[in-house]
This record gives sequence, structure tokens and C-alpha cells, in this order.
Amino acid sequence: MSVALLWVISPNIEVSNCFGFCDSIRDGKLLDSSKFTSRDWSSFRAKKERKQRWKSCSLGTHMKYSCVGDSGLESTSNFPVLSSMIANPAGEVAISSEQKVYEVVLKQASLVKGLRSGVDLDVKPDIVLPGTLGLLSEAYDRCGEVCAEYAKTFYLGTLLMTPERRRAIWAIYVWCRRTDELVDGPNASHITPTALDRWESRLEDLFQGRPFDMLDAALSDTVVKFPVDIQPFKDMIEGMRMDLRKSRYKNFDELYLYCYYVAGTVGIMSLPVMGIAPESQATTESVYNAALALGIANQLTNILRDVGEDARRGRVYLPQDELAQAGLSDADIFAGKVTGKWRNFMKDQIKRARMFFDEAEKGVTELSAAGRWPVWASLLLYRRILDEIEANDYNNFTQRAYVSKAKKLLSLPIAYGRSLKPPSRQLSPPLQA
Repeated sequence: MSVALLWVISPNIEVSNCFGFCDSIRDGKLLDSSKFTSRDWSSFRAKKERKQRWKSCSLGTHMKYSCVGDSGLESTSNFPVLSSMIANPAGEVAISSEQKVYEVVLKQASLVKGLRSGVDLDVKPDIVLPGTLGLLSEAYDRCGEVCAEYAKTFYLGTLLMTPERRRAIWAIYVWCRRTDELVDGPNASHITPTALDRWESRLEDLFQGRPFDMLDAALSDTVVKFPVDIQPFKDMIEGMRMDLRKSRYKNFDELYLYCYYVAGTVGIMSLPVMGIAPESQATTESVYNAALALGIANQLTNILRDVGEDARRGRVYLPQDELAQAGLSDADIFAGKVTGKWRNFMKDQIKRARMFFDEAEKGVTELSAAGRWPVWASLLLYRRILDEIEANDYNNFTQRAYVSKAKKLLSLPIAYGRSLKPPSRQLSPPLQA
């Protein structure tokens, strides 16, 4: 299942060869994908002790955060979640997927909230050693080239951002692209849980200033400059693990968690870089909720678009209980026949995806002025895929819904016009899933 990256990309693009990591899986070791090694990149910055405030936040198994205490974020009234606690058959109370995601969002919002309050979080880069500035510039340039090649619409939008912000977004994009390619690219058959463990270890190294290659180096520099936390990145890798071990989802609660892992995380990674408009009166938590909603909406759209493609791989990314309620089963999906029951089922699924897009719209307006256009373009184009599914009479078994180049071009000025709308005074309460 392709990851919905907030950006408009083709889900089947074979880009692994330029990233290097997948080729190393067959050899059982990490392959240096360029002339630059971890040792080269370790000299990017003079090492010194930094006490970054957000580093004190840690996500434990009990899902509590040490830095939340005085922020007021611990109040669930600030960020209501429906069905946050559910009972299992044994009568025990379990945390729902929404509550798990809610906890992560609170933590991420707390990192940016300090910046909006004018708190000095010491996010400036360390002193760059002589001779390494050119290497770092080359790393960012390569990320920009990848973004321009595989996410053209989004890339154009990033050109409106400040140089520092657009380079950071390119670095995040490339890491997400590489991660998705591990389980959805041409080398996916070689990927094992152990390989994903190594990829996560490599992620931890780059967050500690020890990048493995030039593409890692760009992200390593980004996470120093902006209050980007490692947890959403780890969560995306967890989503890749789910793809290795899971091909069915009992209910929407399970599917929601998967959508967060593989797509909702992208909005949370990107928001500290995109920035919230200084004049926005919306709470940081509400903007994060909208960013999360966009990721969920994009991934739900991917799922609905790719039903036939996924079925041919033996995968069904649709809530099993809702299929049963509609009088459908996996057998109907594998048969690939559009029936009245299927149309009615799809109407409900599309309605839910649009509800998440509606929620996401509320937050795009609150972003910094330069960050709004690319996100608006992504939102409008992805939402049009739902229109195309309807135009295909809900045949997502043998027809792939796509937005034509002409419609994409027409969407750009619309997205730009919407990006000029100033932030609202206050966001309405978040969507109840």
C-alpha cells in the first residue's frame, strides 16, 4: 500500500536505485549509496552538548510525556477524541487507536507551542566545520532533485517557501519516499523485519548527528534546525512493519492507526517546518489535528483508489466489519464485480474520506503564508481522486482513478487563491472519527 505523503506522487515509481538502502538488503549489510560515508558526514558539525527542551520529551510504553505537565495540553478538553477507551472481550479497558495517536499529537504540538510562545529552544545549527558546507548544500540539492522529479506539483509549491524551509521539506520528503519504497518498491520482496530494524537504527543515528549518506545528512541537519521529533518517523517505520505482517483490518479503529502510521505522521513531521502563521489565533493542537486529518484523508483515498491493485496482492485495506454490514466479503473484492452493494459501500467510504478532508481544510489556512499553497494543492488534487472514483461508477477493481494533467494544472491557481486567505480567528472543534 502506497503511503500518502501529503504530496502528490505516483505510488509505483521505481526510485529505490537512487536511494541505495534496498540494494544492501540482499547483502545483509548497509550499502553506502554515495561517495559520502557516515564518517564523512560526522564532521558536519562541531560536537557540543546541547540541551534542547524538546529532547526531554520521551514516549514510553505507558504513553506519558514528561514535558506536557505545565503546558495545559494534558487536558482532553483541548483535543477531544471519540471512543478513546474501549473494552476488550475480557472486560479490560484498552486504549483505542485514536487515543494512541492523540498522545503523540499532544507531544508534537508541545514542541511547536514553545516556539509560538517565543521560548528559545536553541534550534540553531551547530558550527559547520570548514569543507563540509558544500557537502551539505549538495545533499539538500539532491533532495530537491528527487522531489522535483517525483512530486512536481508539490515541488513547485515549495519554491514559495524560504530557502531554509523548502530544503527541510525536501529532506523530509525524501526520507518518507525511501521508507515507503522499502515495502512498496521493486525490492520489497527482499525486505524483512530485521531490515526495518536496521533502517530504524539508521534513523536514530541521523537524529544523533551521525548520518549514513548524503540524503540522511540533509535530514540530520533539518532536525537540528527545526523542532522535529523522532517519534513520527519511528511510527512511519512501524507502519511499514504492519504491511509486512498484516493484510486485513477488523474495523476502522485498526485502519485508523495504520493510516496514522503511514500517512498521518507526514503532516506531523512537516508542520514544524511549514510553520503556523504568527497571526493565527488557532491553538497549536487544533492545527496539528488538521494536519493529521489530511494524512488520514490522503491514505483513505489511496486505499479506495487501489482496491483492485491491493486485492491482486492479497491485501484488503477495508474495515472487515463494515464490509460484512454491507453484505460483502473478501470474496466479493477478489471477484472484482461492481454491484449495488459495492456502490453503497463505496459511497459511505468516500463520505468518510471527505469528512477528513473537510477537517484538514480548517488547518491549512492557519499555516504560514508560504506553506499554504503546496498543501492546498495536495489537498485539492487528492480529493479529486474521490470524484474520479465516482465518475468510474465505483469501479476501483479494474479502473484506476487518476486526475488528468489538465485538471492538475487547473487546480494550481485555485490552490494559490485559497492560500491567500488569511488565518481565521479560531478553529472549530476537531472532527470526531
